[in-house]
Amino acid sequence: MSGIHPSRKSYVEDFESPTDRNDITCTSRVGIAPEKAFAILSQMDRKKRAAAILVPTDDGRVRMRLRELGEPITLFGEGPGDRRDRLRELLYQKEEGSSCINRDDFEMADEGLPRLVDEYGDDDEDEEFFTPGQPKLLDARKKIAIYSLCHAHNRIERQKIAATLPLQKHIKHRRVIKEYLDGYQVLGSQIAGDRPLSLARFSPDAKFIAAGSYSGTIRMLTVPNLELKKLLRGHTDRIGGISWHPHAITMSSMSANLASGGGEGNIHLWSLSAATPISTLSGHSARVCRVEHHPNGQYLASASFDTTWRLWDLATQQELLLQEGHSREVYTVAFQGDGALIASGGLDSIGRVWDLRTGRTIMVLNGHIREITGLAWHPDGYRV
Repeated sequence: MSGIHPSRKSYVEDFESPTDRNDITCTSRVGIAPEKAFAILSQMDRKKRAAAILVPTDDGRVRMRLRELGEPITLFGEGPGDRRDRLRELLYQKEEGSSCINRDDFEMADEGLPRLVDEYGDDDEDEEFFTPGQPKLLDARKKIAIYSLCHAHNRIERQKIAATLPLQKHIKHRRVIKEYLDGYQVLGSQIAGDRPLSLARFSPDAKFIAAGSYSGTIRMLTVPNLELKKLLRGHTDRIGGISWHPHAITMSSMSANLASGGGEGNIHLWSLSAATPISTLSGHSARVCRVEHHPNGQYLASASFDTTWRLWDLATQQELLLQEGHSREVYTVAFQGDGALIASGGLDSIGRVWDLRTGRTIMVLNGHIREITGLAWHPDGYRV
């Protein structure tokens, strides 16, 4: 992973500042002048707007766009991530009207290079980027839509019933849960590897734990005795993601009950009857950080340091979707309970919510100033 370019470094600086732009007077009590506080807030707004500007994630397109802007296509020691950050900074300066680049420079291009203005249609940097899809992806979107509509209907009906219950009944229920949680204690402890553990996941029936380590192995432990049942070997680098199939344990032991991602970039599918993977999904060019099964069990999502997340068909073991949109490494993905949406987050401090039925980004999660390393959906389907 390349270092942070100077033009991007300020986006992830961690410092305290007032969040209410109208309450400037409070800063003077701690020695910060109102003018300086207002400048800090304005700078934070500028950083947020700059970070939200979409740029191509393909390095070839980034180079061509820099050429069209009349800028060097690469600088000494500059990596692909740094190049995207430099392009983002230039586009932000152009949008703010403070760039010293002449507008005529945007129309300059070599005859041998395709014109990006024609490719994207206009100069609007907030437009969406589309890539060709395959018929199998269209079929998958239809299946996901049918599945999600049915489950969303059931969820809403349950929420309507819950909304009619008296407040006292809700409070009583929460107290029962709190009393139950207060009784939690350490049930057991076990050494599950000769190197640090990276992830552990309970099976759907809570009878097993799959624990992955930096050695690239996965240990299957029983609950509650934490006895080693099986040692899974297949990855050559750290385990980045573990996900049980929604119907694991109850399905055939010869089927793919478990999926895992490794630092070498591969995704392995495991049965409960073998200590080696029954299949390998290849396509990522960098570390796989997380893998997650779709609620219907037919698809698998993976997040990777190659700045993409991907959707896989478990039946055919083929890649259905390669989704770009993050400017840096994608660290985590999470499916909504209905299966209609998926959220992704990464080291660019930006989270995105995608509609799997249409492929569009429906929400950008701004606000983090550091990396996003975890995502989870609330059971109500509205909060993430």
